[in-house]
Amino acid sequence: MRPQPPMRVDWVASPPPGAYQHRPAPRAPRYGGPPSYPAPPRWGFPLLAWRWPTSVLGSPDSPVDSVDRVRSLARTANSALGLTAVTALWAFGSEVWRYVLVAMSRYGALSASAVGVSDAMVVSSSVVTFVAAGVSAVLVLLWLRRARSVAALSAGYGPSRSDTAVVVGLLVPGMNLVVPGSVVAELEHAALRQPADRRPAPSRPVLVWWALWAASALLVLANVVASFFTSTQALANGIVLHALSDLVAAATAVAALLVVRRITTLILPVDTAALRFLRVLRVDDAPAPPLRASRTVPSPR
Repeated sequence: MRPQPPMRVDWVASPPPGAYQHRPAPRAPRYGGPPSYPAPPRWGFPLLAWRWPTSVLGSPDSPVDSVDRVRSLARTANSALGLTAVTALWAFGSEVWRYVLVAMSRYGALSASAVGVSDAMVVSSSVVTFVAAGVSAVLVLLWLRRARSVAALSAGYGPSRSDTAVVVGLLVPGMNLVVPGSVVAELEHAALRQPADRRPAPSRPVLVWWALWAASALLVLANVVASFFTSTQALANGIVLHALSDLVAAATAVAALLVVRRITTLILPVDTAALRFLRVLRVDDAPAPPLRASRTVPSPR
């Protein structure tokens, strides 16, 4: 007999009962509605309007004189200058009315009510114009200080005069005819990013304002001198001089408004309100775009 070959045995290991626990299949989460909080959440963006990154309040590295503050002061100063121009025109009309009454008095007595209304108009318009001009001067000086600092940062060199020298030049008679124009011309030169070694060349708006400013200052001096004469003709000439002074003051306020707006625009070249959004209407002589490959619809099984 032949010896039988050994029998092949395969060992299979199976875990004992209870070794593995049966886990149910995970279920899809159900929608429980929008999230709710017991109190308003404290996370998220701050409730602030858009600002320049260098002018966020509380930032330790933000400069004191920012473009945003210059623009804010420019808006306030322009509003005050516009009010000054309107009140100066009101004073001009009041003086013209008074001169008409003076001319009519040569041919007869005037009504007491007409004279009283004319006097009230002249006094009230003069007081309001004086107050508006003072407020405008303060706001323009604040804007000038901020604008000079910002323009110096952008141009890379500082102004030739300090703030104290500018104030002294505005207050000293004689100097106030030259210093304001030169200061504004230097500010415009820095706002245009011109080199420091080049002589400032004032633009036409600055030259017009400078001439009106000097004429207004000379008319104020002429009114002071004319107040010492008390004759009838001198009083009539004083009315004409006051009317001319009010008209020049209105023109000076308007010219200053334009100069402030111009220099503020130079400091901030990009104004979002002045941007024009463009759109494509048609394209001529352009190659046809390549067509997208069509998809094959799978046949139903």
